Amino acid sequence: MPIPKESSEIHGIWDKDVVDCPTFGGLAEEINAFMKDADLGGFNSNKFDIPFLMEEFHRVGKDFEMKGRRCIDVQNIFHKMEQRTLVAAYRFYCDKDLTNAHSAEADTVATYEVFKVQLEKYDELEDNLDFLHEFSKRNNAIDFSGHIVMNADNVECFNFGKFRGKPVVEVLGQQPSYYNWMMDADFPHYTKKVLTEIRIRSFNQ
Repeated sequence: MPIPKESSEIHGIWDKDVVDCPTFGGLAEEINAFMKDADLGGFNSNKFDIPFLMEEFHRVGKDFEMKGRRCIDVQNIFHKMEQRTLVAAYRFYCDKDLTNAHSAEADTVATYEVFKVQLEKYDELEDNLDFLHEFSKRNNAIDFSGHIVMNADNVECFNFGKFRGKPVVEVLGQQPSYYNWMMDADFPHYTKKVLTEIRIRSFNQ
């Protein structure tokens, strides 16, 4: 499909740049093998990049397993500490202006540089993947998109709509049709996968 002009003007990738490139489906196996069981990190990655990646794998019939991976979201660390954007973060932490913002390479390099300075600046941050994985979480989202979260009692709860704050198992027990509605609606594939796992587990208890 054509890349919208408005998008190309932001990230700098035009139809002519990808006209002879393989589709995601053609590279899915290679990408999955490259990532294997690697931990993942980025700027706003827990809310955007990781769910987007999982949806792309789902569209081509491939499963991208997230269990066991640690995910470090530099934006969440930044927002907890300073409340800014990547451009401001780069200026604040690195004392540099981010040129060519929104190009993949520039954003990636800037994110990495910001992350290194964060580790040096804040004594409360541990240079430890497990700690940073937990610290990067915004609201204990189980499904990354934040539709299902873990509450203070370690119970999976809905985080949207009329059942916001209600335990998933309780809602599905009282209104089984809610599961079917979510499965038919336009929710991310991983949200549906998590919902199904909770439902099956409740049946087996």
